[in-house]
Amino acid sequence: MVNIVHLLVFIPAICYGGTQVSKPFSFFKFGNHDFHSLRRVLKAAHENAPDISKEYSLKKKSVNGLDLAVIEFSKNPGKHIPGIPEFKYVGNMHGNEVVGREVLLALVSLLSENKDNDPRISWLIEHTRIHIMPSMNPDGYEMANGLERDEASKKKFNGRANANNVDLNRNFPKLNAIAYKNERTGGKNNHMEPYQVALDTPGLQPETKAVMIWLHEIPFVLSSNLHGGDLVANYPYDATKDKSAHHYTKTPDDETFRFLAESYSLYHTEMAKKNRTPCDMSGDDLFPEGITNGANWYSVPGGMQDYNLLETNCFEITLELGCDKFPEPEKEEEYWHQNKEALINYMLQVHDGVKGIVTDAETGEPIRNASVKVYKVTSGGDDVKYINHDITTNKEGDYYRLLIDGKYKLEVVKEGYLPMEEFVEVQNKPMTEAVKRDFQLTPINRRNMEPEDGDAVFDNRAYYGEYPAEEYDVDRLRELILRYFGRRYQ
Repeated sequence: MVNIVHLLVFIPAICYGGTQVSKPFSFFKFGNHDFHSLRRVLKAAHENAPDISKEYSLKKKSVNGLDLAVIEFSKNPGKHIPGIPEFKYVGNMHGNEVVGREVLLALVSLLSENKDNDPRISWLIEHTRIHIMPSMNPDGYEMANGLERDEASKKKFNGRANANNVDLNRNFPKLNAIAYKNERTGGKNNHMEPYQVALDTPGLQPETKAVMIWLHEIPFVLSSNLHGGDLVANYPYDATKDKSAHHYTKTPDDETFRFLAESYSLYHTEMAKKNRTPCDMSGDDLFPEGITNGANWYSVPGGMQDYNLLETNCFEITLELGCDKFPEPEKEEEYWHQNKEALINYMLQVHDGVKGIVTDAETGEPIRNASVKVYKVTSGGDDVKYINHDITTNKEGDYYRLLIDGKYKLEVVKEGYLPMEEFVEVQNKPMTEAVKRDFQLTPINRRNMEPEDGDAVFDNRAYYGEYPAEEYDVDRLRELILRYFGRRYQ
């Protein structure tokens, strides 16, 4: 039997004609790039394509005062446009894991020089806002890169942490415990802590805070952080529920995350091979189809991957790009060729699912923080199953909900408005935008409670007592309506 998931993943290669021919790099050469040479690559990329790129740095620096440098590619650099999803790649979170850093610099060069040469890149830049941060831990990299080559064995640990010797991938607020409790009690299923509360978590490093601020300010939809030391696409959850060392811990979007992980692993030249040599030589880290649930591999509390999911609207996976964390410079081009098609294909997945804008039906103004709930329609079509992870609308009212192919019911809820629902069928196709569904919510106010001519008037004086006919207890009516709809759709 053919695995349908594989069919879904491989369709893009068929539709856009397989591997594209790209221009040779004119300003980028493979080799270990220190902080200053990294900045020079970003500067050259921007200068080569100033109309589609923008250099910027996160709002906090590293412990040693180095910028966390980012370059953006889009048709409107520097501005969020409703309907255009935001994507990010983050590399070198562990300073001694350099493959991600180098392949992202190569990707930056590819995007800068091939907008008119590769139809996939042209389409991505036209329809996506792409952010690339080659190094989240520049201090750790400088430490590791300063070691002599004959001390290569030390690079397994030296520079992994930041300059305060803190592992940044264990330093994010530990929101999983809140999420797991809420699953049992029926509590909220997204944005687990108020932003300022999360930012005030004791012990956060400057690099961690910088990324948290970044995530708060830009409404990212899809992301990956790039690591080294193994070869696998790792998807949430990363932390186990029972605090055990290993246990498969599903998110409500497990099917979608498996698809996203395979959209990378199956396009990588080595990651999904069944007969490859395992990194630890024992065979216990060979992963079917090149993917793994993070918690099933080993539990990581305080990781960036789960923080993205539980505190923002962003889905993130972690990519381990090879056994050698700090390879010789001459090997880096080989890593680039292994990852190039996977990096491009994964970016295309930010357009999977459904997107739209939620507005006020009376004023036309965007509605912020409306909840978008999703129910999967069963194969028979007679029932729906709630996917217990809502996303929320951004300040411009736009939303983006990543989903695999299928039929779904969407329900949009916001306090003070009548809820609204619509059925939608998702059929993801390469280089095609997500299905668009806009919602205009009707506010609950005195006007839309007024009976029209011929309507029966409900005399509720027995419930409320006597009151002047022209007065309405709007708050009570709102409470009753929300209670009714909430019960109906739970």
